[in-house]
Amino acid sequence: MRSRTPDRLCAEAVELARAAAEEAAFPGQVGDHVEAVADGDRVVTHYFRCLDPGYRGWRWAVTVARASRAKNVTLDETVLLPGSDALLAPEWVPWSERLRPGDMGPGDLLPTEADDLRLEPGWTGAEEPPPNSAVSEELTELADAEDADVAPGPPSAQPTAPARGTLTSVAEELGMRRARVLSRYGLHIAADRWDESHGAKTPMAQAAPASCVSCGFLIPIGGSLGQAFGICGNEFGPADGHVVSLSYGCGGHSEAAVMPKPPRPAEPVIDETVVDLLPLGGEDEDLGHA
Repeated sequence: MRSRTPDRLCAEAVELARAAAEEAAFPGQVGDHVEAVADGDRVVTHYFRCLDPGYRGWRWAVTVARASRAKNVTLDETVLLPGSDALLAPEWVPWSERLRPGDMGPGDLLPTEADDLRLEPGWTGAEEPPPNSAVSEELTELADAEDADVAPGPPSAQPTAPARGTLTSVAEELGMRRARVLSRYGLHIAADRWDESHGAKTPMAQAAPASCVSCGFLIPIGGSLGQAFGICGNEFGPADGHVVSLSYGCGGHSEAAVMPKPPRPAEPVIDETVVDLLPLGGEDEDLGHA
């Protein structure tokens, strides 16, 4: 059990503890003695201020001890510990949580976890036809023969490219040879991300003359996302080559030049910028009578 009262001999061994701290630290980095704390019976830790500017608020902790009935105090350990107001590094965050869009560079590899919620198996076998299926046995045997010649892995791992028109090539075209595909959750977060950057609520879309759904530069995409998104193909547009929402828009709309112009206001009834000359009939009559 830890003793609350420091051992007298261990508490008096300040110079022994200072010498140990100065030996571990750089010259001139050990400051004043702060306190002595009892860690147990005949075990005391001496704390000294750390003068290193890079370790503000840290303290050198030197633990000394002595054996029972012994008068010689010996050194136990010397460490640098943070104090209550120490300058500490931020809490470590795993790389998978620190990574942000655009951080990857050429040659970087981003491993995907096996249980990534954004992905799901591309083919689970649940779509296999039952034994009494209408699929002919001849077609099944042909597919099995082709699969026997295909090595496991991506198309690049195959010894030769599958012949055009075979079941293997058709499966590759349909994306059925991928080990994993986007899950519904992956599709939703991708759609939210694209809509946030190139959607109807952006300032560019709010000031656009029309939306992308009627723009000739919009390149349609397939799949379920094609009902709400496309790719901008206007080299002068701010979203060229990006996935844009059909409700997005910009000033580079293909029909912006032929859209009807807003009507001009009618000419003013009274033009106050022109001076009207009026005859002075009263002055002429007065001169004639004279």
